Parts: sequence; C-alpha cells; structure tokens
Amino acid sequence: MISEPELAGGVEFDAPEVLTDTPPPRPPRSRRPWSWALGGAVLASAVWGGGLYAYQQRQDAGPDLGGYRDAADFCRTIELKALEGVLGKAGQDGSGPAIEDPALFQAGCSLTFGPPQEGYSASVTYTLHKKADPGPEFAPKAENGRSPQPVDGLGEQAFFDQSGNDGAQLVVLDGQAEFELSVWSQYDYDSAKGEATRSTRAIDLSGIDVPMTQDLLALMAALKK
Repeated sequence: MISEPELAGGVEFDAPEVLTDTPPPRPPRSRRPWSWALGGAVLASAVWGGGLYAYQQRQDAGPDLGGYRDAADFCRTIELKALEGVLGKAGQDGSGPAIEDPALFQAGCSLTFGPPQEGYSASVTYTLHKKADPGPEFAPKAENGRSPQPVDGLGEQAFFDQSGNDGAQLVVLDGQAEFELSVWSQYDYDSAKGEATRSTRAIDLSGIDVPMTQDLLALMAALKK
C-alpha cells in the first residue's frame, strides 16, 4: 500500500502559488515616439502662423510716408515768400483737397501774384501716395516729350522746365510725396481779332528756379509738422 510521505526528515516542497483576482502591476510605459512628432508639428504650425500674422501686419502698414501727412489745410500751409519777392504779393484764387482716400491724398491751390488782371498765375499741387510707389513713373511724367533740367538737392528727384518769360514749372519727388509748382503769364482773348494778347506785366523770369526751389523746400518742411 502506498503511504503518505513522512514529514520528518523528508523532502520539503515549495509553498503552492496563491491565485488572486488582482493582476500584478505593469512596468511603466514609455511615451510613444509619434507623440513627440505630433507636438513638434503643432508647435511649428503655431510659430509659422504667428510669423505669417506678423508679416501681414507689416504688409498692411504700408510704405513709410517720411513724415508727410494729409493736409486738409493745404492752401493755408503754402507761403510762397521767395516768389512774392519777384512776382509781387500772392493771393489765393481757389483751393481744396481733390482726393482723400486711404491709398491717396491730393490737394491743389491756385494763386495770383501782383494785380489780379496783370500779374502771373500760379498753381501748387501736393500728392501723397500711401500705398503705391510713385518712383518709377515720376521721371517719364516729368519729361513727357520735353527736356526738363534735373535739380540737385531737392527731394529724391526734381526737374525744372521754363518757357522764357511766359512761365516755369518745378516738380519734385520726395519718397511717397510729389509736388508741382507752376507759374505762368496771363493772356486775354480778343474775340474781334481772334487772338490772345498778353495781359501780364513784363517781368524777367531768368533765375526763377531759385525762389521756386526755396518755396517748395519750405512747403515740404511745413507738411511734415
């Protein structure tokens, strides 16, 4: 008969495994590599979007206007003191802004020097380009089939043109701003004779470019205040 093994002096057995319902703890999980890539992509997208916004903000700011301003008071800003010393006291005929727009401001003023029916007429135009660059078109417009003389030391570009004692024109480009100053003699039309007769008193306009330049420099400075 097979008997149970004796406990005393017999072979010892390992304790039996105890089964439970609670599983053993799992080792800690490491972060998946693709989660780092996803986080990097989100960060890069945010940085790119911020850079794009900043770029658009710079683009929307428009070009540097160099301190020039819209001038609803344009005619009150004009003081043609140098030309008055040659042509007589200036009086305004008409004025006012012609264009007031986010992209462009333009104003003009017409004047007379000396007696209304005997003196020279004049006009001053100021154009501020707030979006487009006027530089490439300036010289072609100034020449326009003529041969004006370049003027140094006045804005970025300047041209002077004269027609004897009948009149003269000075145009200036300074950054985004354009200026035009013109003076001309007056004529009356005689319908009986079918011809125009000059009514302006005779004045020697040789060297008229000097006072015109002085007056435009003063106007340019005034429009930056």
